[in-house]
Amino acid sequence: MTDPRRTAILLSGGMDSIALAHWKRPEFGITIDYGQIPARGELEAASAASRELGLVHDVVSIDCRSIGSGDLAGSAALAAAPASEWWPYRNQLLLTIAASRALAIGASRLLIGTVASDRFHADGRPEFLTLMADILRLQEGEIELEAPAAAMSSAELVRVSGVPIEILAWSHSCHTSSLACGRCRGCTKHFEVMQELGIGPY
Repeated sequence: MTDPRRTAILLSGGMDSIALAHWKRPEFGITIDYGQIPARGELEAASAASRELGLVHDVVSIDCRSIGSGDLAGSAALAAAPASEWWPYRNQLLLTIAASRALAIGASRLLIGTVASDRFHADGRPEFLTLMADILRLQEGEIELEAPAAAMSSAELVRVSGVPIEILAWSHSCHTSSLACGRCRGCTKHFEVMQELGIGPY
């Protein structure tokens, strides 16, 4: 059975999910290795942040490379892709896997670190999050999905969360490597947010 006091977060290891974890202090951080190229970097970042925040870090490995495309898969983006890093239905896939794992470890709430700029993709828009929340609530287990920072920018989330730079520094945002390439859209966003926050020599 799920425990109404237990909360899990889909912890990608990026700055948004790490900041949200510091702000909301869930019991569990769920990181998913679904076959993405930067998986090792994401796992290391999420693991380090979990240690710092006292989260139970839960790693799920499911090889979904055969259905991936774009930067995260190391292949050409599909014609439907709005940007080079688009992996078909990625948030739907990851939320389903994370909710399944949350149910297995007894959590009743699942947090996702979606921010306002994620609306560029259909699966980052408010209507998608509402529909996914309805789907998860409809099914056995009745997992509650929440996106507390969906109306915030990444910089606003970092400020509100109060996450120390020592923890935020663990974050990994690169789409193409387990070491920051400095060129992809993920790295560019990371640099721009850090610059807006006045952190680092960016």
